[in-house]
Amino acid sequence: QVQLVESGGGSVQSGGSLSLSCVATESTGRRLYMAWFRQVPGRSREGVATFTRGGNTVYAASVRDRFTVSQDNAKNSLYLQMNNLKPDDTAMYYCAATPNVRYDSYLQSSLYNYWGQGTQVTVSS
Repeated sequence: QVQLVESGGGSVQSGGSLSLSCVATESTGRRLYMAWFRQVPGRSREGVATFTRGGNTVYAASVRDRFTVSQDNAKNSLYLQMNNLKPDDTAMYYCAATPNVRYDSYLQSSLYNYWGQGTQVTVSS
């Protein structure tokens, strides 16, 4: 059993900042590997940020240098610091998790078995 609890979404003006958090729980205590995705109505779901198997960060090109992903593995938690937000960042942001080790294509949505409820981020111009 896996549960994901997200928080931090909201409305902000262009250039502002938001911090998202996701806390995952797993009933058997397995390690979870997590990632952030986002989706705009009419568009496909986009991988935003995660960590590689080796602990390096992976970002979508559209958010690199503006967003910073961090994690607390002991708490199965993932965070996303979003700076210099733009209207194009407006989306529903989802946390995803899997108990399976990932080796490649870390922002491919099909790798992840569990999804949070989503938290809305709205950036006004």
